[in-house]
Amino acid sequence: MKSNNNEFLSFQLGEEQYGIDILKVQEIRGYEPSTRLANAPAFILGVLNLRGVIVPVLDMRIKFGMTDVHYGSQTVTIVLNVADRVIGMVVDAVQDVVALQAQDIKPAPEFNGAVSSQHIMGIATVEQADQTRMLILMDIEKLVTSADMGLSSLTPANA
Repeated sequence: MKSNNNEFLSFQLGEEQYGIDILKVQEIRGYEPSTRLANAPAFILGVLNLRGVIVPVLDMRIKFGMTDVHYGSQTVTIVLNVADRVIGMVVDAVQDVVALQAQDIKPAPEFNGAVSSQHIMGIATVEQADQTRMLILMDIEKLVTSADMGLSSLTPANA
């Protein structure tokens, strides 16, 4: 972590709560169907035209192998600015912005290759009112630029 205090946007994927660096978030939009691309992987739902920028839309629930994927009133698209690209990420719901200090973030456990933790920055325990929740902090830049995402051939937003 670069500074002592970092802010993360927390969101829901299935039963789990994740967090991404708030500075990567451009906007949060209600879910809307996208234009499907031929031969794209199932987790790439298609593209949207956001004010003249063609944005690929990923459904992280499908990417992470979740089988119960519904598009309802809480489903949102988080528009991200990562690796000089604008990307939409569909999630079940957005929770809030959480401020964490470096000491609040614990390293992700190693699973001897059984589970990939290369896109996880760490895990934080967030205390709020009468509940405690675990927040899996994703390195969204590493995730969307990884070879298995297939986004390297897409045009940068500033091209």
